[in-house]
Amino acid sequence: MSRNPYAADVTDADDAVVRFDDVSMRYGRAPETLRDLTFSLPQGSFHFVTGPSGAGKTSLLKLIYLAAQPSKGLLHLFGQNVAQAPADIRPFLRRRIGVVFQEFRLLDHMSAFDNAAIPLRIAGAKPDAYRQDVAELLSWVGLKDRMHVLPPTLAGGEKQRLAIARAVVGRPDILLADEPTGNVDHAMGLRILRLFLELNRLGTTVLIATHDQDLVARSGKPILHLEDGRLVHMGPVPQGFDG
Repeated sequence: MSRNPYAADVTDADDAVVRFDDVSMRYGRAPETLRDLTFSLPQGSFHFVTGPSGAGKTSLLKLIYLAAQPSKGLLHLFGQNVAQAPADIRPFLRRRIGVVFQEFRLLDHMSAFDNAAIPLRIAGAKPDAYRQDVAELLSWVGLKDRMHVLPPTLAGGEKQRLAIARAVVGRPDILLADEPTGNVDHAMGLRILRLFLELNRLGTTVLIATHDQDLVARSGKPILHLEDGRLVHMGPVPQGFDG
């Protein structure tokens, strides 16, 4: 029997910041959303998560940022077995992870500037120490003239860019993004990609779930491709691959 050309390859886990060992996940009593995932993400790597709607891309990200738990298998973050991690350790693990959510999760009573600065405030930084950095980042994502307005006054694409700024402002060890270019035009999508690539160059491990095959192709980065909750390929984009 010939080998499945999309069969998942397992990377060396010695320097892994994320490691899945035979991990499955389900919501309540529903059938498993993710099945038997085994892979690792080395520190400083950059991958896209691809697959059709319902394949489990968002669920995979939820496991990594600790919004869900495996129903089977072992998940390690930064060398820590998540199942054995004390409750008081989990907030510190989460602070090392930046997340761009599809639904943005902005705080409507706070300005765009204050939303972007939330991770720095949580980490204990003082406004005088981060004011210039936050302003420069908001300018870079095209919100220079909108940083003092409230999120309800922002358009969908502006909210997306603000959510990205908030996720990357603290230079997290891992950046997770769920369809980060879904509400922006092509030019801004490429600008956002350059931001992610620059963060990766500085050492951040990046994992982006996307349907945007043009974004994947332009990046030249490898993929984790899911089908029906299973990891069927990990590595460079196969020739003729259509996502």
